[in-house]
Amino acid sequence: MPLTIQKGIFSKLSSKISKYDSSSIRLPDQETKEGFLKAQRLAYQCVTEIEKEMREGWSEFQTAKLMETFLRDHGVKVFLHRPFAWFGEHARFDGYKRFTQFHPSKKRILNANESFILDVSPVVEGYIGDIGYSSSLNPNPELDFGMKYLLKLRSEIPKYFASSMSASEIWWKIDWDAKEHGFDNVHSLYPFAVLGHRVYKVHLPKISFPLLPISFASWFSLQGSYEFLTHKVLPELLTPDHEGNKIGLWAIEPHLGKGKAGFKFEEILVVENDKAYWLDEEVPHVKKYGAFQRTVWE
Repeated sequence: MPLTIQKGIFSKLSSKISKYDSSSIRLPDQETKEGFLKAQRLAYQCVTEIEKEMREGWSEFQTAKLMETFLRDHGVKVFLHRPFAWFGEHARFDGYKRFTQFHPSKKRILNANESFILDVSPVVEGYIGDIGYSSSLNPNPELDFGMKYLLKLRSEIPKYFASSMSASEIWWKIDWDAKEHGFDNVHSLYPFAVLGHRVYKVHLPKISFPLLPISFASWFSLQGSYEFLTHKVLPELLTPDHEGNKIGLWAIEPHLGKGKAGFKFEEILVVENDKAYWLDEEVPHVKKYGAFQRTVWE
């Protein structure tokens, strides 16, 4: 079924179903936040360490496998999804008609002058560390321009979540603002057009779930698929139609495009009754592209 038809069917159901209750709609305690912080920092350590090793001529598949190896060497046994690596124009997702086209390719080779995205989601002691990171081997003006805009957007997102805006209104606000600044909305091409999704502590099995075959469209582990299904899916996804409760922990992942480049960040946002803030300000994209700034909106 084409992606456009799937999205049309989904949007008719999403608004009502997104209001359903979910066990992940809760205020996080300090222990929970520390657990997610540990998982997120390991995920960022993975992508920044692999970035140091990357060379022109590497394939997306090779890079993704090395990220998986790094995480397994650091004790990770469960993933929400396999590591992703997208090079150059592949990171824009233009013209995609099947979910399998999102997969890292053995044929897509890195050019030193193009940008790339690395995305990993290890589960550490039950906590999901789902992150996205954009970079390039050589200086890339399109990437620098895009990331400076994304950092500006990053400073605004906690304000949106702390306001009376619904999740749907936040999605459309970000879409409109990005287009007004000349960017393409790439996350609108994601499955369900998600801008983000909830994260929560998962119950680790006594044995690891196997990863699904590479031909399977979701690129998710059985553990990841199970977690989303048992949490009712739609309350967990920040879609254009989401009208449910915003309280909880969200992995927010605005993904934009400009010219031949695609770029994103993904990190955890904490949303409480009267305020919203990023779980960590010591993240690589803030250090690399902008000044340190604590953003808490009440």
